[in-house]
Amino acid sequence: MNERNRIWYKLRGILIAPVYLLSIFCTYLETEHWLVLAFGLVSFLAGFFLRVWSQMHLHYRLKEHKILTSTGPYACVRNPIYIGNTLILTGTTLLSELLWLAPIMIATCMITYSLVVRYEESHLTEKYGTPYLEYLKRVPRWFPSFAREAGSAKHVQWEFLIPSIWAEAHIILLLIPPLLKELFICTGTI
Repeated sequence: MNERNRIWYKLRGILIAPVYLLSIFCTYLETEHWLVLAFGLVSFLAGFFLRVWSQMHLHYRLKEHKILTSTGPYACVRNPIYIGNTLILTGTTLLSELLWLAPIMIATCMITYSLVVRYEESHLTEKYGTPYLEYLKRVPRWFPSFAREAGSAKHVQWEFLIPSIWAEAHIILLLIPPLLKELFICTGTI
């Protein structure tokens, strides 16, 4: 079962790419309103900061020894990076002024990441055993519970802030296509 689910893990970016590309190249029913752009920017930034905060505890892209992480956002929810990704991608969709496409992006992320976590959870169970199984029982998968582990959620590893920002800086590149789209539309190039 674990190897069968691994395909979703490997293809997670490719599965979401079509909706992101549609948001870049589609101009159908664009919603020209500053509130849409504001919500898009807030969603993008919230997702980016959630990824940075997660990285400060997980150290996924950092050259640190990996351990079972249950501090920071991982004390409240098991998949904060995927929640951050969903906020980021919803934000870029709104920045592309395609309000109607935002629910499709959210649904695409939900389906894709739900398939991905099946593999990840079985892999992490094999890797960490009983402590991970206890973590699964204690911390919800998708909807944060801020009452749980409140002390460890507040624990901040400041020494990892700058390395985590650098590790997540590539996410900013996702803003370029919607900004270029808007620039080309405003100048009449498209």
